Amino acid sequence: MAEVVEGKKAPQFTLPASTGQRISLKDYRGKSHVVLYFYPRDMTPGCTKEACSFRDLGKEFAAAGAVILGVSTDDLSSHEKFTKAHHLTFPLLSDNDAKVSTKYGVYKEKNMYGRKVMGIERTTFVIDREGVVRRIWRKVKVERHADEVLDFVRNL
Repeated sequence: MAEVVEGKKAPQFTLPASTGQRISLKDYRGKSHVVLYFYPRDMTPGCTKEACSFRDLGKEFAAAGAVILGVSTDDLSSHEKFTKAHHLTFPLLSDNDAKVSTKYGVYKEKNMYGRKVMGIERTTFVIDREGVVRRIWRKVKVERHADEVLDFVRNL
């Protein structure tokens, strides 16, 4: 499988969303930039902080012509609880079988308390209106990350 790299087309996908819809990357073609962020788990401290940071900057992202989409392997029920608990204003996509996460190269072996487990490595992609990956942040540190992504999107 080809690696996802900046300057190349983003892999297409369609996933069920916390909004009750099925969302495809192609839905935004010609309309919006897409901030596609992959995160490990709903309701965990780092993932909650990241989601709330994107939520808090939602109007600024919209003003910059971008939509935010969060992706994890959690199911829709978990996404709905997470959305409701933290008043999230953007869709969370359920990648239960990790096919999309694998396609984007973010589903990896991780070391959790000395055990090897498979899971999502926190990663953010900015995809432009033409479906091209413009920026990738790998092994994201949550602190100020949403601000950095917003600054990048504003300059697209």
